[in-house]
Amino acid sequence: MTEYSPEYETHAEAIATLFAATFTTAEGAEEGALIGALARRLIAETPAGDLRVFTAWQDGALVGGIFFTRLTYAGDPRTVFLMAPVAVATERQGKGVGQRLIAHGLDALRQEGVDIAVTYGDPAFYGRVGFEPVTEADLPAPQPLNQPQGWIAQSLTDAPLTPLRGPAACVAAFDDPALW
Repeated sequence: MTEYSPEYETHAEAIATLFAATFTTAEGAEEGALIGALARRLIAETPAGDLRVFTAWQDGALVGGIFFTRLTYAGDPRTVFLMAPVAVATERQGKGVGQRLIAHGLDALRQEGVDIAVTYGDPAFYGRVGFEPVTEADLPAPQPLNQPQGWIAQSLTDAPLTPLRGPAACVAAFDDPALW
């Protein structure tokens, strides 16, 4: 059975280690180090009001983690969160852990009154949990995108996804062109 937790401060190092290991296995040591460091920075430096972290646990072991950080749009009052990064322990991948963790996190954001979730990743995978491609004209990114086809979003309310009025700003840990 999988248990989900919004508690991250007492598990900060375990979470960062999970992200580093997962991305090292999937994309190499350099990417693993980059994403592990990003996870550490997000936890250490992001104000609590701008950060949500959800973890998945099975039999007392950390098997997944997901970060949501606030995106702000200067000309738009809606509440927007960026979902990134997401990691599932390599040996638990392909078993629905990631999809269930994402669904859990999105449900928590809905209950909190968040309007829009955005992510930057594989549209085929994230399409399974409701994300749809968007353009930078409709939803400005805080940094230039290297792979604009991976810029995807979903409305977390009954309202359709409509263009956001930018410019966009992200939390400090994400304000790095190398991550985009």
